[in-house]
Amino acid sequence: MTAADRGPQRTGLSAADLDAVDAALAPADADRLARYPGDRTDRQPVHTVYVPADRVHADLAPAWGAQAREALRRHAAGPDALAAATGLPAADVADVWDLVLAKLDREPVEDLRVDLEDGYGTRPDAEEDADALAAGTALAAAVAAGTAPPYLGVRFKSLEAGTRRRGLRSLDLLLGALLADAGLPAGFVLTLPKVTSVAQVDAMVDVCRRLERGHGLPDGVLRFEIQVETPQAVLLADGTAGVAPMVHAAAGRCSGLHFGTYDYTAALGVAGGFQALDHPAADHAKAVLQLAAAGTGVRVSDGSTNLLPVGDRAAVHAGWARHARLVRRSLERGFYQGWDLHPAQLPTRYLSTYLFFRTGLTSTGQRLRHYLAGRADGGALDEPATAQALAAALVRGAHCGAVTAAEVAALTGADLAVVAALADRRVG
Repeated sequence: MTAADRGPQRTGLSAADLDAVDAALAPADADRLARYPGDRTDRQPVHTVYVPADRVHADLAPAWGAQAREALRRHAAGPDALAAATGLPAADVADVWDLVLAKLDREPVEDLRVDLEDGYGTRPDAEEDADALAAGTALAAAVAAGTAPPYLGVRFKSLEAGTRRRGLRSLDLLLGALLADAGLPAGFVLTLPKVTSVAQVDAMVDVCRRLERGHGLPDGVLRFEIQVETPQAVLLADGTAGVAPMVHAAAGRCSGLHFGTYDYTAALGVAGGFQALDHPAADHAKAVLQLAAAGTGVRVSDGSTNLLPVGDRAAVHAGWARHARLVRRSLERGFYQGWDLHPAQLPTRYLSTYLFFRTGLTSTGQRLRHYLAGRADGGALDEPATAQALAAALVRGAHCGAVTAAEVAALTGADLAVVAALADRRVG
């Protein structure tokens, strides 16, 4: 006997019952969607370059690209030499060599942060005033000349009592100089360092509103990153994860969480020689950041490594090998952005990033082709969430130049816009 033969099925829930459940959960649904709108799929820079304010000039990005090319010319003039320096397979390095060189020529810096904090240090007030003004003018000139990176901004001194007024004055001066002859550049972001309380995030939201009014900017246009480099940002006094309420206190203005490797590990008492991106204490903190940011649209960035590829060839190669390994490690753990502090780090930033996004490229494309066609790949039908992750990897690769739009179309049978839409699937 079939279900149809048995006649109407007996149910205990009426339409009114279901309406009542919907009504009861409507506030929770709205709250979840407001707090967790989903991960963004617009471009995320693969790195942030921090440069002290007194060293910022309009041609900084192309100058860094030229210095990176010069480091390669002197210490690894071809793919085989770079492979030997980094310990990576020669065939893999050869596969992306031309892409890396093209990137260094076309867009060597993806995200520039003028540093008026630790990298700049404490200077006389008149000197910091002058450097903040000059840096703002330099950024405006770079934007006008077309030499500015696609993302740029400023890290000012923290909102702790001892540096608060100095930091906000420098921020205000730089912003005024930047806006003197032009509008706010797209991709401009503020970096709030050494955050120790949710109250500081609340204050930063208020600062942004006041700056917008003072400089005639549209409401809500200023966004900021929270730099997580204190234990209090990871664990508040009541035992809660501080960074989670910080994200939500930002009222939609928080664009990222940036991990501060050395301040954080030093604050935990880790000896100087062991402070590193891959220290277990750093890994724990970054896992908390990932959990706090998941689904909020806030991006997480790893920090920096201070073993720079400078000096003689052996020292440069050692710096490259370490940097290449750490970049790859971060990418494998879901951190798609990090900090770079020297032009000679750019070759290994893009080398490791491009190799990461091109690894398994054919398989990823085939699985997406089958998913879009509704077919199983090798006997397994990918879940929507898996397809979303596969698509997001292709989109990230295309954003940074590791993968071309033509390759995406050839591999998946769909253009990049279709793949990007799949990556942007939201949970309702």
